[in-house]
Amino acid sequence: MKNTIVTLCAVLLLSTLSIAQSPTLNPLPNTIFVGADGKFETAPDTALIQFNISAQADSAKDAYDQAAKQAEATRQVLRANGIDPKSAEIGFFSVNPQYDWKNPKHKVIGYQVTTSVSLKLKDFSKIGPVTQQLADASVSESQSLSYTLDSTDEAKSKAVADAYRRARASAQSLAAASGRTLGELSYASVDTFENIRVVAPMPRRAMPMAMAAQGPTPTEEFSPQNVTVTAHVNAMFVLK
Repeated sequence: MKNTIVTLCAVLLLSTLSIAQSPTLNPLPNTIFVGADGKFETAPDTALIQFNISAQADSAKDAYDQAAKQAEATRQVLRANGIDPKSAEIGFFSVNPQYDWKNPKHKVIGYQVTTSVSLKLKDFSKIGPVTQQLADASVSESQSLSYTLDSTDEAKSKAVADAYRRARASAQSLAAASGRTLGELSYASVDTFENIRVVAPMPRRAMPMAMAAQGPTPTEEFSPQNVTVTAHVNAMFVLK
């Protein structure tokens, strides 16, 4: 029946990795509106090591000097592993007074200097030596390691293609069920997401360098977890 107005709307949730809301659209005659999730998994290309440099002393100057020594130890570790210290990034720097809260006057009893450092590595073979040497140098109480994807364009494109393929397949099924033929795409929107895997902070080790050199590093021979890029596609197709 040519005069029959068919408006079909469907939202297909194919993945729990991403949650995307469909845009508000006015239903149009002879159209099908569908939504679908797609994903693409790939090996990470970047390791991110994060840690804090922190020192506490009776005076702000002494705390600053201690933090400066730790920063120099960090630079020495980086140079020893063929890493330019300039590649390490400072997130924040703070100098905070420490108070005696048991004293009614809240007397200042010391100062704490803290700065956050993040380091991106493309060469994953350097992760073990760098984290171990930072721990042995007593630079930081803890370190965290995460893997990410710097070059995301290709992965996003493949995730979008997967989501669109699923959306079109759903639309074709609906069209066939209604006795119609799926036509051209008339509208689409895309959202992409990246799932970053984080490894729990690694506590500072107390073993000496000689003992550490005898065994493998904590990350040796293990593979980094894949990075999952997901996409949500909303698409409207014309019905023939």
